[in-house]
Amino acid sequence: MVYKKTIGRYIFEFINIVIMLAVAFACLAPILHVFFASISDPTKLSGHEGIILHPLGKATLKGYLLVFRNPNITIGYLNTIFYVVVGTVISMLLTIFGGYAFSRKNFLLRNHLMLFVSFTMLFNGGLIPTFMVVKALGLYDSRWAIIIPSAISVFNLVIMRTSFLQIPDSIEESAKLDGANDFTILFRIILPVSKPILATIAIFAAVYQWNSFQDVLIYVSRESLQPLQFVLYKYINQANALAMLIRNSTGLSGDALRALTTRQTPTSVRMTVSVIVVFPILLVYPLFQRHFVKGIMIGSVKG
Repeated sequence: MVYKKTIGRYIFEFINIVIMLAVAFACLAPILHVFFASISDPTKLSGHEGIILHPLGKATLKGYLLVFRNPNITIGYLNTIFYVVVGTVISMLLTIFGGYAFSRKNFLLRNHLMLFVSFTMLFNGGLIPTFMVVKALGLYDSRWAIIIPSAISVFNLVIMRTSFLQIPDSIEESAKLDGANDFTILFRIILPVSKPILATIAIFAAVYQWNSFQDVLIYVSRESLQPLQFVLYKYINQANALAMLIRNSTGLSGDALRALTTRQTPTSVRMTVSVIVVFPILLVYPLFQRHFVKGIMIGSVKG
């Protein structure tokens, strides 16, 4: 039987396509605006208003060259890579072991301990007690002050536990009859069938470490340990100071003011910094999108 579309069906599909294109443009426009602004001519960018969907003037990479000329940017990138890799590995290990323990029905105290752990999602010790603990443990002004306090997220733990609970008990029972222990069951049976939720938790942990800013502001003072986010935060502050200087530059000569604004405007610096921060994450998400969506759905089916 051949299905023939009616006029109403064609109209309905056309309206759906128009709406989806409008939504896609609304999501994509800010990204394009930031990217094209970062490669636009600084002199034309400073006086432009509205969304930019093409480079203004002649495309240039002077903004990126200026930003990366700062040696702290390279150090910040290396520190961020260290925090993301080491922090994600530690977070994944703790979340996997915790989720497995809390999902085992033969663990007598699992419900009581899970309630105790979940309580910390609503209430915590506060900033000052946490700072005192970090300092008392000798973690202050070290790399571990960024990694250890945020090593495990209760939200991620709950999602991991929920995913493990959906695996049939018969699989574990069959493995135990064959002589498998808990480590064999976890690493050779449960984890291979839990790839979507593992990818989801890994993305959550990596993005958190990539965007880590407040912990650095509180626990780290040495510039050699500061990640990219904090370095760029200081860079933007310098750009804002430049903007204030330009606004109050009535005492500067015309040539001096022109030289100050044509090199790189504060707006151009902010756009360039935004691209540098967001670009690596934009590369990661498409690679894990399939697992990410499936993992979120798994974690939302059963509590």
